Amino acid sequence: MTKQPKDLNDLFYETLKDIYFAEKQILRALPKMARKANAEKLRQAFEQHRTETEGQIERLEQVFEMIGKAPRGKTCDAIVGIIDESKEVMEDFADSEALDAGILSAAQAVEHYEISRYGTLIAWAGQLGLTDAASLLEETLAEEKRTDSALSKLATARVNAKAA
Repeated sequence: MTKQPKDLNDLFYETLKDIYFAEKQILRALPKMARKANAEKLRQAFEQHRTETEGQIERLEQVFEMIGKAPRGKTCDAIVGIIDESKEVMEDFADSEALDAGILSAAQAVEHYEISRYGTLIAWAGQLGLTDAASLLEETLAEEKRTDSALSKLATARVNAKAA
């Protein structure tokens, strides 16, 4: 029996499972990051993003449904590594003025990963004619970009200066 070569549909599905796993891990990590944050505005940003992440997971589940697959994740080593780094920062800088800057940096690493994944999935959805899926993914990408921008503003407005 000959093995069927994989195509863009397979790649789309595998990447969808990857980001689904990532979003679920992020959802679990955000409350701890919020509790550890010293700056109230940073805490609020994490809490708001947790609510957004719940909606992003729901949209991903809709995309899975559109392609006729059950929602399931696949271990994403990249996000596991980024979250592990954030845990390390929270431990190593627990009593430091630099804690918030470190947590914020880890959060932005997550955002940048998500932005790259969603951008790719949108391009592939377009190529595959999955216009409704692309629309849902675009909604999430816009949220991720807004979060990244808000975190950048927070970092430059106060968090980084306090860490210095």
